[in-house]
Amino acid sequence: MPEYQEELILRLYKTMYTIRMFEETVSELGMASEIPSAMIHLYVGEEAIATGVGVCLREDDYIVSTHRGHGHLIAKGGSLKKTMAELLAKEEGYCRGRGGSMHITDVELGGLGANGIVGAGLVIAPGAALSAKLRGTAQVTACFFGDGASNQGTFHEGLNLASIWDLPVVFVCENNGYGEFTAQKEHQNIERISKRAESYGIPGITVDGNDVLEVYAAASWAVERARKGAGPTLIEAVTNRWYGHYLYDLDEYRSEEEKAGFEEEDPIKLLERDAVEQGLASPAVLERIRSEVEKEIEEARSFAEEGTDPLPEEDSGLIYAGGE
Repeated sequence: MPEYQEELILRLYKTMYTIRMFEETVSELGMASEIPSAMIHLYVGEEAIATGVGVCLREDDYIVSTHRGHGHLIAKGGSLKKTMAELLAKEEGYCRGRGGSMHITDVELGGLGANGIVGAGLVIAPGAALSAKLRGTAQVTACFFGDGASNQGTFHEGLNLASIWDLPVVFVCENNGYGEFTAQKEHQNIERISKRAESYGIPGITVDGNDVLEVYAAASWAVERARKGAGPTLIEAVTNRWYGHYLYDLDEYRSEEEKAGFEEEDPIKLLERDAVEQGLASPAVLERIRSEVEKEIEEARSFAEEGTDPLPEEDSGLIYAGGE
């Protein structure tokens, strides 16, 4: 910890706490039926991954997200107001209220789409990276996906293509131990997904996905490596998904004992403890950050709730593909 600067620690802390408070607010709104979709996948518990990777990216770098993507967008610098408005299906949202949770994105921030198709981003990312390489822009693409997606054909196709062409991609596997409702040990015969990198001749790293500084250290190295033209890296971040697969999931497939252990590995609490112990942040400063974040979240909620409902008759003008 001593080699890290206070500025970085506070930035990481604020981003993680922002994601946590945003998702808790989304959960509250969703359970109150104020969000017109049951398919909301919360990122609570996994905040250290998006945060540790996001802080390493330039503004013009790309991210490819998943169905559990609110945290990725926030960590890349997305607007809380526009993100919340999108979830509440308001015109002021990123996708004018039509995309919702699983398709939210900000192209101007380098977001290439959250995606409801498991593993789809694994072949989008190499395309973006190839474009950057051909244009000579030194842009890097961070591709987020889960342990379940690493079993898809797109995983192998994407890593293989990125490997043979030395593309600037950082593949980030958010291994929360469950592919939807199925434990990793029941859908894979390996423990460490990072070992699959060996098949493609690229580095594979496993990190504690609840330790934002460990994620940051691995991501910094991988991003810099990609930016210099040395090719892709696979990072496996082992973490916990605090809630069920989606908002209304009863989550009866995990034991209460297993879930009770999650709070002991809370990435926010772990950073709080280490930062204070190492003298990199005081409790008063952390409290100030929490207060600032809570105010920002409340403002985003009010902005969304007061937003404009989309007009159905305008939907046809937003369709970009079709036929007679």
